[in-house]
Amino acid sequence: MTINTTVNEKICTLSPEGRIDTLTAPQLEQAFADNYESCDQMIFDLSKVDYISSAGLRVIVVAHREMEKKNGLILRNLSKNVENIINLTGFNKALHIEKNEKG
Repeated sequence: MTINTTVNEKICTLSPEGRIDTLTAPQLEQAFADNYESCDQMIFDLSKVDYISSAGLRVIVVAHREMEKKNGLILRNLSKNVENIINLTGFNKALHIEKNEKG
């Protein structure tokens, strides 16, 4: 998995590509940790993530809890598969999710 990171006026966007599973979730967790101090708000752009496991969901929940201390975590551009998984787990009720730009 690759993770592209952009920072614009203390808003960090992490854009992982591929699968977020047991093997790759630590990479997302590390990217979050590396950027936490310098960011007031965090965006996870999940448009290029085709699968997320419980390990990936755990990283998102932990990031959400940490970013509540600041200006929050936003999940953006969820692929259909990822959106389905988040909805099935009920996390869609607790997380800030922006709808896909494509509608």
